[in-house]
Amino acid sequence: MVFHRKTYQKLLDWKKRSNGSTVILLNGARRVGKSFLCRQFGKNEYKSMILIDFGNVSKEVKDIFENDSANLDMFFTKLSAFFNTPLYERKKVSTELSSKELSLIIFDEVQLYPHARQLLKYLVADGRYDYIETGSLLSLKQNIQDILIPSEEEEIQMFPMDFEEFLRAMGNETTIPLLESCYEQKKPLGQALHRKVMNDFRQYMLVGGMPQVVSEYVQYHDFAAADKIKKQILTLYRSDIAKFAGTYKNKVTAIFDALPGYLSKKEKKYKLSSIDKDARSRRYEDAFMWLNDGMIANPCFNATDPNVGLALSSDFTTQKLYMADTGLLVTHTFWDNDYSDNELYRAILLDKLSINEGMLVENIASQMLRSKGHRLFFYSRSDNLNRKNSMEVDFLITKGKKICPIEVKSGSYRFHSSLDKFRHKFSKLKLGDSYIIYTKDFMIKDDIIHLPVYMTMFL
Repeated sequence: MVFHRKTYQKLLDWKKRSNGSTVILLNGARRVGKSFLCRQFGKNEYKSMILIDFGNVSKEVKDIFENDSANLDMFFTKLSAFFNTPLYERKKVSTELSSKELSLIIFDEVQLYPHARQLLKYLVADGRYDYIETGSLLSLKQNIQDILIPSEEEEIQMFPMDFEEFLRAMGNETTIPLLESCYEQKKPLGQALHRKVMNDFRQYMLVGGMPQVVSEYVQYHDFAAADKIKKQILTLYRSDIAKFAGTYKNKVTAIFDALPGYLSKKEKKYKLSSIDKDARSRRYEDAFMWLNDGMIANPCFNATDPNVGLALSSDFTTQKLYMADTGLLVTHTFWDNDYSDNELYRAILLDKLSINEGMLVENIASQMLRSKGHRLFFYSRSDNLNRKNSMEVDFLITKGKKICPIEVKSGSYRFHSSLDKFRHKFSKLKLGDSYIIYTKDFMIKDDIIHLPVYMTMFL
């Protein structure tokens, strides 16, 4: 099943703008759809395509890279012969011909063969063809050790399917333009329409955005079948941890396994002592980075002083960690249970979320903000002497030069004391709009924008 992915347009923009002067590095979690998208892009936008999968590459292809890369004429001749695919050079194409008369070479899972990544510097300089790299865990030490990373790389991060892509997969292309219009005009949808959109959004929360899972659900509308595929993906992630996380695989596994438990708590900041009584942040730094680098989880750092900027004041030893795909979180939370015993499915579908299950709304908000391109920050302050000074704001994002505080609430919440304290404490700061993300319809109250969770995609 072929889905509309927004990353496709980013690849088109790169192709037109770059004209062979750079290579695209498509970075994303495993099973997020990178390879499929590249095949689709190569098939539609080029005259021929070669995809080299370094996760399953033959000795013959490795020999070509090892022995013939110094002679690019021979290198390309052998690649063309091995894959039985003619290659069409840029310099031999008339300016009157379409750019589709060129060839694309894809280095899939390039992190598994760093030599190929380094070679791209010279292949781009040669200029005959276009190149795309795909991979995950691309910045870990063992994947870049002893190689020169090409300055010609442009990175595109590919995330799970967002709500718009999910709706389009379900055959719905009318809802998003309406939501965007209401968001821009700052007006509610109305009770009936809001209920309908929330029903669709609940399905998205449960299914998630991994293409293989979405494909299964679109065809059969079967949560149980979708859940089985999500378990396969989570098993693959566990296998990757065991295979690639090296000496700190036990730490990565401990953090990964603890994710649902932490997100279900009111206090979501990681306390390493609860994982290991002898834990120290430095010992766990690589473990957190591994999950971030693999784009399995989205870290959210405490910006201790928004006056000097979010990144500049971040305490990287204090962080929250969200699952990159909320559908996977649903399955991960009840890993040992059959689908029929997973309480989250019933709670979400019946709109009966408890406080603990409200973690899914916060996680999906983090997922949507990250997909939109925001780095994730929060603000937390504890004052044991005067609890009135204690506060925690779930997210801080920047819009232009202004900082916008965001709290995530259940639909029946009564107070937003932390948001009020933050607005008062930083009243002299150039604050932008303040937001409550929740499950009810759009409204503005107390000078705070109350945003239905599905509109987070517009922030």
